[in-house]
Amino acid sequence: MRIRWWAAPCLAAVAAMTVAACGGSSPSSTPSTHAATGKPAAHTSGSSTSAAGIKTMSTSKGTVLASAQGRTLYWFAIDTPTKSNCTGTCAQYWLPLTGKPSAAAGVSLPGKFGTIKDSNGKTQATYDGHPLYLYVGDTAAGQVTGNGLNLSGGLWWAMTPSGAKLAAHAAPTPSKSSSGGGYGGY
Repeated sequence: MRIRWWAAPCLAAVAAMTVAACGGSSPSSTPSTHAATGKPAAHTSGSSTSAAGIKTMSTSKGTVLASAQGRTLYWFAIDTPTKSNCTGTCAQYWLPLTGKPSAAAGVSLPGKFGTIKDSNGKTQATYDGHPLYLYVGDTAAGQVTGNGLNLSGGLWWAMTPSGAKLAAHAAPTPSKSSSGGGYGGY
């Protein structure tokens, strides 16, 4: 009996220490940030937001436009042909594609490239009148995790060569990237 009396307080003490150790922090619903910049961690991974070398890429949801590094390009439903409505925190997660856009060698697209000035005065690439972005939630080439998301006050769509919305559950297309070769990381 005496052994049981000592075991119960010991177990209670261990349980109390475990609760205290685990109870001090709660999971965060926001993405992690880089300590030096305070920007989303994926933003600081060396990803390029240059508009040169745009190509097409086959994804799990269909064919999309992609950066030279194979990152899916997106458009924001509430933008206009002359203005990006993604500023401040929004632009930390949806990176504006900057610079003068051009197609990769051998890529022919039915739409037209253009540019606008974003809220910071930088040149942002457009396609068929839609300002273009990269999504930090896409962690590898060929991902389309931002397609159909309702964030920052509007819907986000992966840009297709025709400019049409990419269906949320479209069948993958059998073609490979029109740039030939693999999809290098960013």
